[in-house]
Amino acid sequence: MSGDEVPGTSGAPGSGRGPAIDSSASWAQALRWGFESAISQGARCITCVDSGFSGWPLNDEDLLTALAAWLRLPMRRLVMLAASYDKVPREHPRLNGWRGHWSHAIEPWQAPLEMATDLPCLLLGDQGTVVHLIDAEHWRGRAEISRRAAHIWQERLDVVLQRSERSFAVNTLGL
Repeated sequence: MSGDEVPGTSGAPGSGRGPAIDSSASWAQALRWGFESAISQGARCITCVDSGFSGWPLNDEDLLTALAAWLRLPMRRLVMLAASYDKVPREHPRLNGWRGHWSHAIEPWQAPLEMATDLPCLLLGDQGTVVHLIDAEHWRGRAEISRRAAHIWQERLDVVLQRSERSFAVNTLGL
């Protein structure tokens, strides 16, 4: 078990399994499943965590359309936590333009330097959806619906979010 894995969640009663993660393509598919599951469960908050969101399907037009429909509902939030957003505009240009319309509901946070190296690759829905890339080198991960696992992850992320700063402004000011 790695340091990012949540102990005691494997095979938990009432947990639903998502797609297997064993390649970069299956990771992207698991993330799509995670977004769809969280939206269909009526999540009010979806949290996305990664060092820089490389390999995420955030340039997918269908995914952004589904997220836009979800964000139109009252009190919905998309929380993003990263070590750095430097590569996101180049790797996900569609997301970069799309998020301008939803800046009131999207919260991009940058983790402090001392915590940034330990960020998991994780999608978390507040109703129990968890997609976690445990080993990025070998593309091993877990996708499941487990309120217990989601609660444990949320507690861990809250510690980082409390020390993080808002980042990735929609409009950058400069001279």
